[in-house]
Amino acid sequence: MMNPYQQYIQQSVTTMTPVQIIIALYDKAEQELNKAVYYIEHKNYEKASTSIIKVQDIVAMLENGLKPGFEISENLASLYYFFMEQLIKANVHKDTEILKSLIPFFADLKDAFATISRKG
Repeated sequence: MMNPYQQYIQQSVTTMTPVQIIIALYDKAEQELNKAVYYIEHKNYEKASTSIIKVQDIVAMLENGLKPGFEISENLASLYYFFMEQLIKANVHKDTEILKSLIPFFADLKDAFATISRKG
C-alpha cells in the first residue's frame, strides 16, 4: 500500500505530458549532478556514486524514449552517449569538474523543452 506522498507522486506522473516528464527528468538530473559534486567535495564517495548512477539511469530513460528516424533524435542520442561517457569518467575519478561541466547542458535542455511546452 502506498503512502499519501507516493500516491501523489504516482498521480502527478500519470497526468504529466511527455514534455513535462522530459523536463522533470532533466531537472532531476541537474539536482543529482549538484548533489554528486557536493558529496565528492565532502569526500562522501558512496553517495556521490549513487547520485551519478541516478543521472546515468535518467539519461538511459531519455535515450530509450527517443523516436528513431528523426534528426533531433539522432542529435540527442549523440549527446546522451557523450553524457554517459562523461558520467562514467566522473564516477571512476570522482571528478567534480566533469560533473560541473554537464550541469549547464541539462539546464539548457530543460529550458528548451520548457519553451517548447509553453508554445505547444
